[in-house]
Amino acid sequence: MAFGLFKKSDKKQEVSSGPHYYDLTVKKLVEETKDSISLVFEQPASGKLKYKSGQFLTLIANVGGKEVRRAYSLCSSPFVDEDLAVMVKRVDNGLMSNWVPSNLKPGQKMKVLEPMGQFTTEFAKENKRHLIMFAGGSGITPMMSILKSLISQEPESICSVIYCNRDVDSIIFRNTLDQIQTEFEGRVHVIHILDNAPMNWQGYSGLLSKEMLVKLFERIPDWGLDKTTYLMCGPEGMMKNVDTLLKELHIPQEKTFKESFVTGVIDKEKKEEVKAAVKAGNTSHEVTVRYDGQEYKFVVEPNRTILETALDQGIDLPYSCQSGLCTACRGRAISGKVKLDEEEGLSQSERAEGYVLTCVGHPITDDVVIEIG
Repeated sequence: MAFGLFKKSDKKQEVSSGPHYYDLTVKKLVEETKDSISLVFEQPASGKLKYKSGQFLTLIANVGGKEVRRAYSLCSSPFVDEDLAVMVKRVDNGLMSNWVPSNLKPGQKMKVLEPMGQFTTEFAKENKRHLIMFAGGSGITPMMSILKSLISQEPESICSVIYCNRDVDSIIFRNTLDQIQTEFEGRVHVIHILDNAPMNWQGYSGLLSKEMLVKLFERIPDWGLDKTTYLMCGPEGMMKNVDTLLKELHIPQEKTFKESFVTGVIDKEKKEEVKAAVKAGNTSHEVTVRYDGQEYKFVVEPNRTILETALDQGIDLPYSCQSGLCTACRGRAISGKVKLDEEEGLSQSERAEGYVLTCVGHPITDDVVIEIG
C-alpha cells in the first residue's frame, strides 16, 4: 500500500530467530486511572527488544495454579521510549488484568512472549499523511504507541484522535494526550467524547453518531482520501458503529484498519457449522506443524483445535488470546484443509494465501502441513 500504511496482515508475520520468550524486570507501575495502570519493563540485559508501534506483548503468569496468557498492546514507542510499557486495565473477572496490579512489584520478573501483531505501519521522514484514530477505553493503548512514533519520525504527517470514554475519570493517558497536543499544536488534534459528561463539559457527549461524525470531520483537517488512513480500536460495539459510519460516508474499506481487544465469542450458528464440518465422517486427522526449525506430527481429534492438541502433547507453539483475534498463533497451511471457528483475525488476502490460526483451527483432511514463522 502507498505511504507505508497499515497492513491487514497481508504480509507474513516476522518471527525472530532468537529466543521467543523473555524474563523482563518490572521497573514500575504507573496509575493512569482508578482501574488502569501502565506496566513498565526494563529492556532485557541481552539487548533491546525489537518491536513495532501497534504491536503487543503476551504476558504469562501462574494465576491460581494455572498458566494464564494475555495480550496487551504496547503504549511505548521504539523511537521515543527507552523502556517497554503496556497498559493493563482491570476488567470484571479478568484473571490477568486483576492479578497484575495486585501482585506485581518493581524488581520482579515476568515472563513474556516476544512482540507480535499486525496493527503496524512503517515510518519514513518523507511521508506526508493524516492518521485519524478512533479509540474507545483501553483501545487508546496501541494508538498512543503509533502517535508517539508518528510525531517523532514523520515531521510532515499529522494525527487526529477521536477518543470515547464513559466519563472524565476514565480517560486513559489524559495528561499525556494534553501535553502532546500542546507541544505539537497543528499536528495533533485530540477530541474527547464522553458517555456521561459533567455539567461544565465543553466537548462532545453521547454515542458517536453519523451526525456527530460529520461535525467532527468539519473540525479536523481534510487531506483527501489518498493521504488519509482511518484506524480504530476499542469495544466491539464502538468499532462496528464507526465502521458503519465510515461506509455511509463512502470511505473505502481499504483505508480503514482495526485492532480488536475482544475475547473471541463465536456465535452459536457458526459453532454448529464448524461442528458439522469437523464431524463429517467423525474422523481424526494427522497434522504436521513446522516451527522454529522443528517438525511435529500429531493426531487432532474431532472438535479439538490444532493448538490445544499440540499444547496437550507438550509442544510449545506460540499463542496468546486463544480466540482467533490476536494472530500470535498464525501459520500457513502449505497443504491440506483447515476449518476455522473464527476468521476475524485474518484478512481476505491472507486467507487466500493459506494462512490459518491454530487456536481456532480444525484439520478436515489428512494432509495438513502448517508452517509457523
